[in-house]
Amino acid sequence: MIRGAGVLVASCALAVHAQNGTKRNPVQALDQFSDSVQALAAKVSPSVVQISVTRFAPREEPGGGRTGLVLGREQVVGSGVIIDPEGYIITNAHVVSNALRIRVIRTSQPQGATVSGQADETITNALAQALAPPMDATLVGEFKEIDLALIKISAKGLPALPFADYAKLRQGQVVFAFGSRQGLGNSMSMGVVSSVARQPDPDSPFVYIQTDAPINPGDSGGPLVSTSGEIVGLDTFIPSQSGGSEGIGFAIPSALVQLVSAQLRKYGHMHRQLIGVGVQTVTPLMASALGLPRESGVLISDVTPDGPAVDSGVKLNDIVLAIDGTRVENVPMFMTALLSHPAGQKVKLDVLRGRDTLPFEITPVEESHTSDRLSDMIDPDKNRVRQLGIIGIAIDKQTEAMFPGLRGPYGVVVAALSASSAANMTGLQVGDVIHEVNGTAITSVETLVETMAKFKRGDAVALFIERDGKLQYLAFEIE
Repeated sequence: MIRGAGVLVASCALAVHAQNGTKRNPVQALDQFSDSVQALAAKVSPSVVQISVTRFAPREEPGGGRTGLVLGREQVVGSGVIIDPEGYIITNAHVVSNALRIRVIRTSQPQGATVSGQADETITNALAQALAPPMDATLVGEFKEIDLALIKISAKGLPALPFADYAKLRQGQVVFAFGSRQGLGNSMSMGVVSSVARQPDPDSPFVYIQTDAPINPGDSGGPLVSTSGEIVGLDTFIPSQSGGSEGIGFAIPSALVQLVSAQLRKYGHMHRQLIGVGVQTVTPLMASALGLPRESGVLISDVTPDGPAVDSGVKLNDIVLAIDGTRVENVPMFMTALLSHPAGQKVKLDVLRGRDTLPFEITPVEESHTSDRLSDMIDPDKNRVRQLGIIGIAIDKQTEAMFPGLRGPYGVVVAALSASSAANMTGLQVGDVIHEVNGTAITSVETLVETMAKFKRGDAVALFIERDGKLQYLAFEIE
């Protein structure tokens, strides 16, 4: 692929020189193009990391099937990119999902292995990179809806890549994908932007960059960069029959990655402003069936009872024209406008109802997060369960009300995780409810501490937990 692009660049260069009445050696043009790609690789590679994750996954059954009840350990590999010199790395949420342990392998730079201050991947240096020691990373936060996660390693002065201006991205622009395809760290491919904004389906709340730069399993979370070495997007998924690249890959746009990473760093999750509506894309068929005044746009398909929008007068089948004065033509534009809306300010919504354009001012509410509510109830000394590396809160009448639909009236809620090997060992997540340990019912933090204290190194432990309304076991060995 690089060879074909090089021929194209060389041909263009020769055409220009022919117009100017001069001749140029085509090999020189190819060499200059090759030098430019090498310089880009040397600039970007030190900021790209391989991420190795140990996590629980459904264990194989004797018959070859998988069970979702008992979980065993598995090892997965993904990619990430350093976005801050203080050790912050952005990746995909699915790469670090349910992680027991997250380890980061950076591109090593042996002494003298630089060209003009940048990494130079000679054969010797490339082989030395395989010996680079991994570093433990902690999960700062994740936003699963758009598949982004922020992790951090204990290091300073790291080479961070800047974000490109997404508004300036154009179809046909040359881009480069970096990552750990098939587990091969520090890999690079080249292509063009096939589309600057692609929706997997009409009602998808977000758009993706489509590229033909080869992206394969293991590249998830790696950067898609411009010729200047700026992050254009984050490699995320590929539609594939074979499991490998088929010339179509998708990346989360830089503007969204930058917005989400800032909030994850500050809060550990997204602090979204909710106005209490559900939206869908207007299609010609929908417009005809409902008698709508437009055949495109964003339709209010749901209004939450007693929510901010209904109190302001917004109704079903209103068509959104603008948010805060910014024109809205599709669901991604609607979602992006709300994500970037300043906290504490009213949302100005212009809608089309019949033939009338109506303005509304809506006072949004902040999305509620369990971790925010639990943090106010934490007493680190009273609620610490050192054997599991967690801060726990017992289920009582007050906490039970915070978990509507809880399937067991007893247990301990994981309110926080500590940065310890014990926390990595279990696979527990904030918000999990521990109902039993090896069949013993857990009714208080004290009961959990006493039960865990009976185990010694090498003992097998199975936590019976509730996560997102589903019951499952987490099995591990005391280390």
